Order: sequence, then C-alpha cells, then structure tokens
Amino acid sequence: MKLKSEILSLPSMATSETVKPYNDNDADKKQQVADMFDNISGTYDFLNHFLSLGIDIIWRKKAIRTLKASQPQYLLDVATGTGDFALEALRMLNPRKIIGVDISQGMLDVAKEKITKKNLGDRFEVVLGDSENLPFAADTFDAVTVAFGVRNFENLEKGLADICRVLKPGGKAVILEFSKPKRFPVKQLYHFYFNHITPRIGKVFSKDHRAYSYLPESVAQFPDGQRFTDILHRVGFSQTECRPQTFGICTLYIGTK
Repeated sequence: MKLKSEILSLPSMATSETVKPYNDNDADKKQQVADMFDNISGTYDFLNHFLSLGIDIIWRKKAIRTLKASQPQYLLDVATGTGDFALEALRMLNPRKIIGVDISQGMLDVAKEKITKKNLGDRFEVVLGDSENLPFAADTFDAVTVAFGVRNFENLEKGLADICRVLKPGGKAVILEFSKPKRFPVKQLYHFYFNHITPRIGKVFSKDHRAYSYLPESVAQFPDGQRFTDILHRVGFSQTECRPQTFGICTLYIGTK
C-alpha cells in the first residue's frame, strides 16, 4: 500500500447550510472538527457507549458482519477515531492489515495506546490524514468502513468519491451513521434525548460541551436514507443498500464499487 507523498489541502467547500462545531469560530469545518475531537478524545469512548446505552456496539458488529462473506484482507477505516471499530473488525474478520485514518491527532493518540497495549502494531496502523483526500493510491483496499464519521465531512460527495477511488473494483464501503426516526413515538423521544439530554450529559463529562450540541445539529442536517444512497450512486458506487437499525436511530449503508 502506498501513501501519497503528501496530503494535499482542499479548498473549503462549505456552504451557508453547513453545520460546524463552533459557530463563533472562523475556521473551516474541517479544522473545527479536528479541534473538537482533539478536545474530547479522553472521554470519547466512555461517552460514546454511555450516550447510546451500549447499542452502538451492536451496530458496529452488525456492520462488520456484512463483510464476512467477502473476507477482505486489506481494510481502510475512515474517521477511525480511537480505533474501536477497526479493532472489532480485526477480531471478527481476521484480515492481514487495517489502516485507520483520522483528522484528529488526539483521537489517534488514544488509538495508538490501544494498539500498543494489544500488541497489534503489525496489523493495525493509524495515519493522520484528511478523509476527503485520502493519502492512498486508487484501487488499494478490499473494503472501507466508516462509523459515525461521514456527517463530519466538510464536503460529503468529495469524501465518498475518494472512498470509492481507493476501493478495489468489487470492493465494499460499509458506513454507519445516525439517522432520523420517522415514526411516533420514537421520533419524539429521539429528538428530546438528542437535543436536551445528550448535550447536558456531554457538558458534565466532557471539557468541550459544544461537541455534544453539535451532534444533534449535524444529524439533523445529514441527508440520510434514500438521499444518502443517491449520493453513493452519484460518486461511483454501482450497488447500494440502506438498512435502518433500532427504529431508524442509526442506518447501515453498503456501497459496492
């Protein structure tokens, strides 16, 4: 696998509708997202599982199981964060190599601690990089995974197109992302929890309370369901699937190159 000699910076393609973590900051969304995850990296794993009541672990395992039949050997985990999803993929799929890429050095530092503790340095490598301009050659990976990261892309189509580019022909992209429930009373309960409970819990346990106000805002703006699969088709995926999870709180998307 070859890294590009350098990660080129992309011009900001944010629009007036783009939700950013910090409204009083002039930095582009990409830089704000990096700063936000640097700030919350120490409490991220705990809050992630606590706020989802542990259901996120079930979602991740379901996503990984969709790749079992194809037995991918070289995987890329985009927006890898602290590495939990990639570590679970290593356990369940037993590939030769996983590379995780993330824009936040703070999150990667946590991932590196886990890799060292588990003695997995020869099979799991993390790279600081831009998820919308991946530092890898085309047709490199058997599969690409993203867990709760695509809504943070500054330019969604650019990021998905680059994921498609680095996949081998026939390779799969497996993407987990929060979505918006449609049915009563889940819709109402979901909105109350996300908009009122989540930010308050985040404020108590995290030094960056704005991160957990940004979460429901970014989910509300995200083009979920059919709109997302339409984008996958538009950027080059020949086949797509959309599988809502837990009453539509989360959705599993699968795109085949």
